[in-house]
Amino acid sequence: MSITVEHRKEVISKHARSKNDTGSPEVQVAILTDRINHLTAHFEKHKKDHHSRRGLLMLVSNRRSLLNYLKKTKVAVYEKLIADLGLRK
Repeated sequence: MSITVEHRKEVISKHARSKNDTGSPEVQVAILTDRINHLTAHFEKHKKDHHSRRGLLMLVSNRRSLLNYLKKTKVAVYEKLIADLGLRK
């Protein structure tokens, strides 16, 4: 099961630049991180679910691309986001 609408709104409001911001890289990375954490918990119970594992790898790759973009353009925002989400460099 994916994240609920209420939880997604909470994540967006926490990381948004302005009131109606839903597409900034910071928000996208936060949503992807939440989905990745959800799938990681799923794999603890369902070890042989290889189809979902492929989706997880695609999410991780997409998040890495967005983080690389942020690192090149806005280093301060990148470092703050890494610290907020608890990601390693």
